[in-house]
Amino acid sequence: MYKQILDEVDVGIHAVDETGKTIIYNKKMMQMESMDIQDVLNKNLLDVFMFKDDQSSTLVQALQEGKKTSNVKQTYFNNKSREITTINNTIPIFQDGNIQGAVEIANDVTKLEKLIKGSSSKGTPRFTFDSIIGCSRVMRDVIEGAKRATRTSSYVLVVGETGTGKELFAQSIHNASDRFSAPFISQNCAALPDNLIESLLFGTKRGAFTGAVDTPGLFEQANGGTLLLDEINSLNMNLQAKLLRVLQEKTIRRIGDTKDTPVDVRVIANINEDPIDAIANNHLRKDLYYRLGVVTIFIPPLRERKEDIQLLVQHFIEKYNERFQMNVKGLHEEVSQSFLEYDWHGNVRELEHIIEAAMNIMMDEEVIMYAHLPFQYRSKMQIKERMLPHSSVDTFIKENSDVSIPLKDQIELFEKTYIEHVLKKNDFNISRTAGLLGLSRQSLQYRMKKLDIR
Repeated sequence: MYKQILDEVDVGIHAVDETGKTIIYNKKMMQMESMDIQDVLNKNLLDVFMFKDDQSSTLVQALQEGKKTSNVKQTYFNNKSREITTINNTIPIFQDGNIQGAVEIANDVTKLEKLIKGSSSKGTPRFTFDSIIGCSRVMRDVIEGAKRATRTSSYVLVVGETGTGKELFAQSIHNASDRFSAPFISQNCAALPDNLIESLLFGTKRGAFTGAVDTPGLFEQANGGTLLLDEINSLNMNLQAKLLRVLQEKTIRRIGDTKDTPVDVRVIANINEDPIDAIANNHLRKDLYYRLGVVTIFIPPLRERKEDIQLLVQHFIEKYNERFQMNVKGLHEEVSQSFLEYDWHGNVRELEHIIEAAMNIMMDEEVIMYAHLPFQYRSKMQIKERMLPHSSVDTFIKENSDVSIPLKDQIELFEKTYIEHVLKKNDFNISRTAGLLGLSRQSLQYRMKKLDIR
């Protein structure tokens, strides 16, 4: 009966006798450690599991020292060398004053550890202002403004659409400042739930909640350096208020702690929407915007600096030539022209992905042809080509500006104009026009008759 009960609980339970041999190993523990019971039961603990040099088994400590531990994080490896991280409560078992064994109750935090490690970046930032590619006037002005921000430690807000290179600017500012030798830590605020982001930013005090241990947050880890908070508008309003307090007071308080710790951190925040829109849509606190936006850098989207496309293309071709051991020289004229006509909603990141994808399917060719481009890109271009030009839309509005006409009639008029436009583009071929419009031939003929298109 006791075995059935132990297998039903949602925590891992591992008990050893006085020699270190496993005598209890429940189902949850098997799942956490990816082990079969026959690999562990009646075997010595240290014959099965390996521990890091700077750590020892809390079960062994309980056996050797009679030491009880609570909420201790432990990282170790199973017999397949898979890394496991748990939060343990370990209790020595006494009988007549002698240690007869020990039992450990464990919570698995392996996935959480990987998630946290994967969502934040610590280390030497790679990019400098020399890494930023652009010859356009608008880009030169932005770079010059960002360089001026390196002279102080004021907070910086970098505004730009996804894929414009916001982190590249943040790293460049750090590397050109007097904090260049101090830590640079990047954290995507949208990568983790709010409760985890809070503990990750501010740290935790042992016992603050189940499994909590003494852990410094990113503010403490970045002390003296720079902390980049990406997608700041994804934080909830309550967390934004706590962040504002840290920025104003320059102190942090770990979760569960009662004392404040001074920190000297330059915060650079990224946002992928217009700050005014973010405030209006309750994505960003107005007071946090004023505090962060002491220096605000607006990075233009690629569609507003198309004169930089050729430079970027050449950079990415050289990058993937080296990586793929290829010798691509450039773009076919048709591809170059289509790049200038494209809207680049994914910005520089989308351009890089398209170049990489094209070079993946090339053989010995030295020029990227239109057929090498990804299907998704070619599909978007075909849709764009079928769309009515802006000039035609403007003409339609000007010629039909009578606001007394009901919406239903205006829609019918525009539908007629658009169908006529596509018909002319296809030399009045009904089948081809129907296919481009996503209609059956019969449906198109019905609409033509209804709208009196001859």
